[in-house]
Amino acid sequence: MNPSDNLKQIVEAALLASGKAMTLDRLQNLFDEMERPEKKALREVLQELAADYQDRGIEVREVASGWRIQVSKACAPWVSRLWEEKPPRYSRALMETLALIAYRQPITRGEIEDIRGVSVSSNIVRTLLEREWVRVVGHRDVPGRPSLYGTTREFLDYFGLKSLDELPTLAEIRDLDVINEELNLTEPDGATPDDRETDDQPQVEGDETAQDSAIETETPASPDEEETADQAQEANEKEA
Repeated sequence: MNPSDNLKQIVEAALLASGKAMTLDRLQNLFDEMERPEKKALREVLQELAADYQDRGIEVREVASGWRIQVSKACAPWVSRLWEEKPPRYSRALMETLALIAYRQPITRGEIEDIRGVSVSSNIVRTLLEREWVRVVGHRDVPGRPSLYGTTREFLDYFGLKSLDELPTLAEIRDLDVINEELNLTEPDGATPDDRETDDQPQVEGDETAQDSAIETETPASPDEEETADQAQEANEKEA
């Protein structure tokens, strides 16, 4: 097989076999030095493949880490049924935290809490870091030097984005519950129900109790307690 005559087929096979995004440099390294194609030729072939895969169940798409073959969005709901067990979805609190980091980065945990009006659980931050969707990009030059968080290339790859410029505008964002359901986001392996946070059930952890403790609410009186209170009030009225 002559590489120059079959460049398109070679690139297609490499993307399929790789199972992950490939950069132009990595594609070039598949060839010997004498037969190595120019990046311009590779890009043209990739764009041709992307056109060939239109209106099919899979597509060739460029993301932050390079080019890859992936299941089309239209077919994703059916393909996801290949996996019998459906892992739990991420909470709304986690999605809101991730959205604030994506749109306001770099941002501190305290700034996220000020915007959302509730504390950010340590479990949420840990999950985002373990998932490698966010990372510490620096520290704010204020007392305590809090960490500044930003999104990663893995975040862009997961959501099929080439850059942050492809994020939808805030006016285009719909309800996060709907987005969560459509994307079918899952917890990392090994996560337990206690690791999934909600706004009304933050967890207490370690030395960050002040930030993560739940807000106490008044417990409604039981029917028996209400009846006892009514009887006492009635007795007082008779004595008066």
